[in-house]
Parts: sequence; C-alpha cells; structure tokens
Amino acid sequence: MDKEKDVLRKQPNWEGLYFYQKSNVLYQLTFVFTKRFLIRGDRTIDQMIQAARSGKQNIVEGSADGVASMEMELKLLNVARSSIKELKEDYEDYIVSRHLTRWSPKNTRYDAMLKFCRTHNKLEDYEPFFEKWTDEEMANIALTLCHMVDRMMTTYQKQQEETFIKEGGIKERMTAARLGYRTNQREEIARLKQELDAANRRIAELEAKLAASRAR
Repeated sequence: MDKEKDVLRKQPNWEGLYFYQKSNVLYQLTFVFTKRFLIRGDRTIDQMIQAARSGKQNIVEGSADGVASMEMELKLLNVARSSIKELKEDYEDYIVSRHLTRWSPKNTRYDAMLKFCRTHNKLEDYEPFFEKWTDEEMANIALTLCHMVDRMMTTYQKQQEETFIKEGGIKERMTAARLGYRTNQREEIARLKQELDAANRRIAELEAKLAASRAR
C-alpha cells in the first residue's frame, strides 16, 4: 500500500521527543522532591506526583493513540500540558509559602540553571543531584522544566495540527485508501483488457494465416 494511502499513521518515537524526556525528569524529580521536603500525609504529595505522572503518561498515550486518531493525540497532549501547568502551579505555591526565591534573569544562578536545563534532557543527567539540591534549587529547576516542556509541546502540537489539516483523520485516510484500491483495480482491469485484446488480435491473425495456408 502506498504511503499516502496508509490508513494508520506511523507512531512517532515518543522516547526521542525532548519534551517527553524532560517530562520524565519532572516526574522522577517530583517524586523525590515530595518525599524529601513535604510532610507525610500532606495531600499535595499525591497531587504533585499525579500531575507529573499525568504529564508524562499522556504524552505516551497520545503518541500511541495517534496511530489511529490524530484528534485523540491532540486531546491527550492538551491533557498532558494541563497537568504540567498544574504541577508548575504547585511548585510556585511551594516557593511562595516557604518564602523562597523564584530565580529570575537577575539572579546569579539563573543563567547556569537555564543552560543546564536546555542542554540536558535525560534522567541520568539530573538524577545524581536529586539528593543534593536544596528545595529552592529543585523547585526552580522543576519550574524551568515545566516551562520548557509546555513550550516544546505547543510547537509540536502546531505541527501536528498542520499535518491533520493536510491529511485529515482516520476517516479521510480510510476513504483515500479505498479510492486508491479502486483506482488500482480499474488500472489492473484496463491493463488485462488491453492484453486480452492484443491476444485476440494475435489469434485472429494466426487463424487467417492458417485459413490461407489451407486454401493453397
């Protein structure tokens, strides 16, 4: 089947998406953060962990469901973004309620943090610091990652929306596949008819030669 007539889309390599990799870091970082700095029994622990997990998992589910339905993929990516924004709000609340510093471009540590988060995507880049960073450091790293994930996902969603507009959903691809199949059938029938006509002409020629030979 031709690529343009495929019904199912090729599943993207979600593990290779930078925003997925960073969302995985966010989940693992948040898990450690809540265990280190929040009091056991605090309802915020489950809320933050679930928000971080939802962000990561909905990226995976969106990529898988996108094979059949890009509409579902876009919806799940929106859910992921909403979860990341919820997580971002929790980290901001933590900083404010503990009277910590939200690092801004004027902060002496801001540029180094930004460069680190931009150039590192994998969990193994961050994990060695999980037990070393202070709560202020972890919260600011998490907020930066939340912002980056959201921006990356926004760009990715726009690309997917453009693809959806051009290619349509599964109904449009199924129609294209059926039309392509019918077109191939018509072309094959036409080819066979041409071969049959040529064979009949050849038979007629041979019969004429045979009749002439007998008449001699």
